[in-house]
Amino acid sequence: MKERIIRSDACVAEGAAWLCARDPRFAQAINDLPPLPLRLKPDGFAELLSAIVSQQVSVASASAIWGRLQEAGMTTPAAVARSSEEDLRALGLSRQKAKYARALATAQIDYDALRRMPAHEVIKTLTAVPGIGAWTAEIYAMFSLGRADVFAPGDLALQEAAKLIFDLPARPKEKNFRVMADAWSPWRSVAARIMWAYYKQHKQREGIR
Repeated sequence: MKERIIRSDACVAEGAAWLCARDPRFAQAINDLPPLPLRLKPDGFAELLSAIVSQQVSVASASAIWGRLQEAGMTTPAAVARSSEEDLRALGLSRQKAKYARALATAQIDYDALRRMPAHEVIKTLTAVPGIGAWTAEIYAMFSLGRADVFAPGDLALQEAAKLIFDLPARPKEKNFRVMADAWSPWRSVAARIMWAYYKQHKQREGIR
């Protein structure tokens, strides 16, 4: 069966309605939330490079480094492949991230082909590149490719939201969470949107207390 692609707010609303009908705990969770965000992003090399830049640094630091890369024209595979690690480090990347950036630039990923691949093949292709883990690949499939049935069980915010929504004694472990999420297919990406939105609201309420 061809995978569903999320293209509009109506797609997100359809998925949310399906999940709420399947499990009343989703309906309860979504009751006080604002409309779920579409969250679609561009696809391609620059989006993955930006994800590498953002790893383990503050939003402000990532934005500053990304701005320098853009000014230097270092957001295409050809430009990064031509550069040395020293060139990239001069723009703010760590030695490890400079290696990851060059590995991505030389991986010869066919980004147009990714749009047509099954999600599990997308994730397999991307995680073969040093510096791209499962979470980054799953987020790319969800938001850059709009896949409706992808989940990121290693995400701590999703784990915490699941604990709250489903009244679990502790955050689910990644392996168990992946199995748990099977029940939300074919709308696992929308389940993730509900959980992220719920977690965000919960943290805001905590801050008011």
